[in-house]
Amino acid sequence: MVEEIKCTVTECEYNQNIKCDAPMIQVERSHSSTAKSSDETKCETFKPKR
Repeated sequence: MVEEIKCTVTECEYNQNIKCDAPMIQVERSHSSTAKSSDETKCETFKPKR
């Protein structure tokens, strides 16, 4: 199990000192039926900071 997930999206509510603090991470394909690189994926867990 991964203990730390690096995230540079500082606008996300779950970003705590460049690490993801979300209780669960969901990653989906981005506009394709099969992903061949990280550019073809997206984080669905993103939540804008208030």
